[in-house]
Amino acid sequence: MTQFQDEVRKVVRHIPKGQVLTYKEVAYAAGKPAAARAVANIMAANYDETVPCHRVIRSDGALGGYNRGGIEKKSSMLVSEGYIPK
Repeated sequence: MTQFQDEVRKVVRHIPKGQVLTYKEVAYAAGKPAAARAVANIMAANYDETVPCHRVIRSDGALGGYNRGGIEKKSSMLVSEGYIPK
């Protein structure tokens, strides 16, 4: 695991329930503003349940993918936390 991957996971672990960040915002907070696609790849490969990757969405407000149950599961989890997807 790279330092950037560790930093991305750290940023995502700190997203509060009911809130989301975009892949771009996570990349910026992790120190590499141009690495939104890398963040998406890191989240797609994440199976660590301590990293709430369902709280990371696309810049256009779309949910993006979710490797642990698909977009319907991601939406359901966000709604249960108080976030209303667009």
